Amino acid sequence: MKKFLALTMAGAMALSLAACGGSTSSEATSEAASTEAAGTTETATDGEQVTLNWAVWDLESTAYWQAMADGYMASHPNVTIEMTDLGSTDYMTQLATQLAGGNGELDILTIKDIPGYSNLINLEMLVPMNDLLTRDTADFGGVIEQLTASDGNFYAVPFRSDFWVLFYNKDMFDQAGIDYPTNDMTMEQFDALIREVSEKTGAYGNIYHTWRSDVTLFGILDGQNTIIDGTYDFLKPYYEMVLSEQADGVVPDYGELKTSGLHYSAAFENGQAAMCNMGSWFIATLQTYNAEAEANGVEPVNFGMVKYPHPEGVEAGTTLGTVTSLGINPYSENQAAAADFINWCVSDEGAAAIAATGTFPAVSNEQINDIIAATEGFPTDEASKEALNTVAVYLEMPLTDKASEIETVLNEEHDAIMTGAETVDDGIANMNSRVQEVLAG
Repeated sequence: MKKFLALTMAGAMALSLAACGGSTSSEATSEAASTEAAGTTETATDGEQVTLNWAVWDLESTAYWQAMADGYMASHPNVTIEMTDLGSTDYMTQLATQLAGGNGELDILTIKDIPGYSNLINLEMLVPMNDLLTRDTADFGGVIEQLTASDGNFYAVPFRSDFWVLFYNKDMFDQAGIDYPTNDMTMEQFDALIREVSEKTGAYGNIYHTWRSDVTLFGILDGQNTIIDGTYDFLKPYYEMVLSEQADGVVPDYGELKTSGLHYSAAFENGQAAMCNMGSWFIATLQTYNAEAEANGVEPVNFGMVKYPHPEGVEAGTTLGTVTSLGINPYSENQAAAADFINWCVSDEGAAAIAATGTFPAVSNEQINDIIAATEGFPTDEASKEALNTVAVYLEMPLTDKASEIETVLNEEHDAIMTGAETVDDGIANMNSRVQEVLAG
């Protein structure tokens, strides 16, 4: 019998997306703010002393905030960047509260999630960035288009991006005499590998975390389907694959995962699972775990990673992603300087500063990937470095003001399917009918 460790389940990191166009009054306010920010750059360039107030969260424990501020100030000595830490709990709610009543104290606004982004657009609390962004939108791999509201404007620019890859334990594969996963692996090959490594090691072949995204979002990698269409028959093969693996005992049981509180990181770090499909944020977690392993009396994990498994016919390097973005307060008196800072953050120089902290910038290239791969504890094999190269990154949902309601329905039906309370067919039928009701409402 495979045993679970009783560990605390971390909060879900999956990103649900929503956005909508501004009202007529919002457009007028935003246009005026955009004109003010675009019409002058002297506050950012002429030597006049400027202090920018930047809204962030978890300042003390997040390395890239200070690295970005220091990097910019080093080349802009006339600018001082101060940061206001609003905390990570209910950050977007706290941010909206801070901005209420036309408060201009905050200049630069960090956007943590897209439902919050949509809310700020509705509240007319963001400046359109279309005419302020100096970097080509194509450099963001299609993410800008996915952040563009129905009025044709995007109100924030992503500076950080996490994308999903497949992690694997090299030692477990070596001991079983099995070739490592590759950077071009179809879902059928992934399923076969899960079964083979489980059979030969006695451990789980893979651990799917309890987030819906771990199972269902394989279905949007073809670029033809989305989570907001109201029809979800395309999810059936992925549910059937994972449920079959679960029934055969080669992956953990979803219900037991939820009740035991076993976290994906613990299962992978302790060798209970040979693979784990997870976001790139897990790299830093594993690097820290390995750096502290000796002091904590545990064995380090000899891990590698490859590109995300994909459906047949989908190009390798197609994956899922989450973004963190920067916007400008329309009531700020320093909009031009704020725009200059944001443009620096998404420049090659800014991206390099972010990458040096082990964090993935939203714009990437070979040089940036070299910086990430050079961080202490990153796998030394070429396949792991190649895994950093993506060809398309799909956010979980396109822009819609129905995202929260849709997410609630899909999560409820996902839980019912994965626990066996509903069949796959019944669960999908319920998704179809319930989400169509949401869309019609």
